[in-house]
Amino acid sequence: MLTRRHALALAAAGVAASLAAPAFAQDWKAKYPELVFAVVPAENASGVTERYAPFAAYLTKELGVKVTVRVANDYAAVIEGQRAGNIHLGEYGPSSYVRAWTVSNGGVEPFATLRAPDGSTGYFSVAYAKASAPGAKLEDFKGKNLCLVDPNSTSGNNVPRYAMAKSNMDPEVFFSKTVYAGSHENAVLAVQQGTCDVAFNWWNSDEDSNLTRMVNKNMVKKEDFKTVFTSDKIPGSPYAMLTSMPAELKTAITKAFFEMKDKDKAAFDRLSDGKSPGFAPMKHADYDVTIQLQKFVDDLRKKRS
Repeated sequence: MLTRRHALALAAAGVAASLAAPAFAQDWKAKYPELVFAVVPAENASGVTERYAPFAAYLTKELGVKVTVRVANDYAAVIEGQRAGNIHLGEYGPSSYVRAWTVSNGGVEPFATLRAPDGSTGYFSVAYAKASAPGAKLEDFKGKNLCLVDPNSTSGNNVPRYAMAKSNMDPEVFFSKTVYAGSHENAVLAVQQGTCDVAFNWWNSDEDSNLTRMVNKNMVKKEDFKTVFTSDKIPGSPYAMLTSMPAELKTAITKAFFEMKDKDKAAFDRLSDGKSPGFAPMKHADYDVTIQLQKFVDDLRKKRS
């Protein structure tokens, strides 16, 4: 039989439970009043800001703390920022994620990637040349100038170096000059301007690539370029968070990402150019092949030094 004492005890317990439920959220919000979200430089600074500002505003609303987008000068800035704990969320290519995971001793973890237009995960490395240039494949550009993107770029450096090594092409010997452009956009512009004869870049499909983004921004004309190399498929570019953050915060971030397409379609479409059907979950094991690729490229560097 429920006595008055039992009823009061149950009521008190209910009040305590209701107060305790949001306490975890309040705890992490006190510790993380601002979250920093950094992106590797696939495009120029203004392009990154325009693409990610609506995303940051959406996350700010959903998480209840300010989310600030930081425009990184290079891939290493995002990697080192997460290693130091100054960047809470990072958008990477597979190789730069693996580098961040390595230097931080597992201090970052992937949780999502944007799906390609066909719903799959993953993308490709391609090499562009001027449409008017003689030659139909990469091997035809011996003695010309090559643009890579960044030492930590998957499609702009690591996959190309792996593919060229398999074809017995040492880029430092095969090409007259091999340089890093700094971003995917800069690499394409270098071909347009004649600084480089060939440049590597990322590509999802004929309608979704760095080149099509640049075309949509009236930076280049698609018909001015041709593709002279296409890689095998690469694991999808991950969004990664600090492993050390509270579980409640990580769950909230993941939930916000996967609800974004329905809750803020305009922001999601701005992020993906309206060409992705949504996010796909990712885990560290999805990048085992990238870890092997990273080791291969690191060994190449040691041989050259």
